[in-house]
This record gives sequence, structure tokens and C-alpha cells, in this order.
Amino acid sequence: MAFVPAGSLRFHVQRLPATAGAAAPDRPVVVFLHGLVVDNLSSFYCPLAVPVARAGHEAVLYDLRGHGRTERPATGYDSRTAVRDLVSLLGALGLGHRRVHLVGNSYGGTLALHAALARPDLVAGLTLLEPPLGGAWVENMVDTLSAAALSLEDSPVPAELLTLRLRKAANLTSIADELLNRTSLIDDIAASRTLTPADFARLDCPALIICGEHSELVPGGRELARHAPRATIEILPGLGHDVLKESSGVLRETVLAHLETTAAGATRGARVPRTGALVR
Repeated sequence: MAFVPAGSLRFHVQRLPATAGAAAPDRPVVVFLHGLVVDNLSSFYCPLAVPVARAGHEAVLYDLRGHGRTERPATGYDSRTAVRDLVSLLGALGLGHRRVHLVGNSYGGTLALHAALARPDLVAGLTLLEPPLGGAWVENMVDTLSAAALSLEDSPVPAELLTLRLRKAANLTSIADELLNRTSLIDDIAASRTLTPADFARLDCPALIICGEHSELVPGGRELARHAPRATIEILPGLGHDVLKESSGVLRETVLAHLETTAAGATRGARVPRTGALVR
């Protein structure tokens, strides 16, 4: 575990070196971006980050602003600031000269997409697990988070969980309360700009979108794959939104294969061909 000052914050970071031989210096570093509120870097650790490092890719995991053990300022939970945080952190880690492959889960996938559009010079490839796209998702999420904020305000639940020695659950509940009731997170999400097909068409790096068959986010993923010139989508049968937890084996092999393909293309300086939509 490490705490790294970057910009105005201290970020909680885990950095895993490539363990299957030294990673080539021109091979993209794999950076993981987790989801909202109760999520943190630990959700990636065993399902994907360790296998990625064992396959020969340097991996970086970090708790986003306000999440997990990273500092929790009152403001700055918009996508533009998230991209600045990412760039600052890579610089602080001495990786500012390296291109990265971003793996984003849920809202982390949306942030990864924003980063790729804002910094095409930095992002060599994307793996997006259930990325929420579109204005309807924003409205639904704001409603959900607002209801959760009301239920957590002055709630005795964290203390009761500690009484029951459920320390981890108590900590996650306290973090959620602070994020939802004492920061601008909900307002920042409500004010976020919805990405459009025109934005998707500007995406010029290989991107793999992975969704569960029963996820409400499949239409947005299909639209991204339809408009982005180098994007593909893979649908995992029988699953809903949480493919990271529910499909570790299939997901691991799919992600590793995509990383190898895009890393090879980045090393050669070549464009990775579009392969079309995949359904498994």
C-alpha cells in the first residue's frame, strides 16, 4: 500500500510490476479505474490486476478522488477533474512518458472514455466493463444517489455495524455518507456532459466494451461500438451489470487477450483492426 501526492491530493495506490518477465518499456501500463461511491481499487485486485501483472503487464490501481483511502475533498467529482487527477498521478509515479491502457468498471469506464477523448496522446487502448453512457443513466443515477444520501444522513447504521464487528461494511457506509452528503459528487454527476455519437466517432484507440446480457447498459455499449471506429462489444450471456464479480474466469481471459492485441499494436505503432461485435 502506498500514498502518493499528486496535484492537491494524496492518492491511495497499488502498483504491480510485470511478473512474467520485464514489461517492454514501450508497452502500455495498465491502469484500473473503479466505480462509484462504495467501490475502490480492491475490486480489481484478484479478478484482473494480479492476472494482468502475471501476464507481463505493469499494472496501476488507485482509489479515485474521495473513494477508498484517497483524500476526500469537498469538490472536484466531475469527469474533467478525474482526467486531471489521472494525468497528475501518472506523472507523480514517473509514468508521464508512458502510454496507458485504461480498464474501467462501471462509472470508471465512463471516466476512462473521457480520458481517451481528452488525451488521445496518452491512452493507447480501453477495456470498458459495463460503462454507463447516455443522459438516462445520469438521471437515474442522480435519483438513486440522492435517495441513498437521504437514507444515510444522520444514520445510526455505521455505529451499529461496528457494534456487530462488521468493520469493513461500517467503513464503506461511512465513506458513502461522506461522499453523498458532504461533497459535490451528486451535483457534479448531474451536471456532467453526456457523450454523443459524434464524441464516440472521435475515439481513435482500440476499445473493448464488455456487458452482461441482461444489463440495462447494453444499448449504450452497442451505440459506442457502432460509432467508434476501433471499438468492439462482447456480451456475456446470463449476466447482469456486475460482470467483474460474476464472470471472473471468462472476463479474465477476454481482457488478457484484448491487452495482448492492443499492446502488440502499440509496440509496432500500428492500428489494431476493427473486428466487429462479439457475442459469447
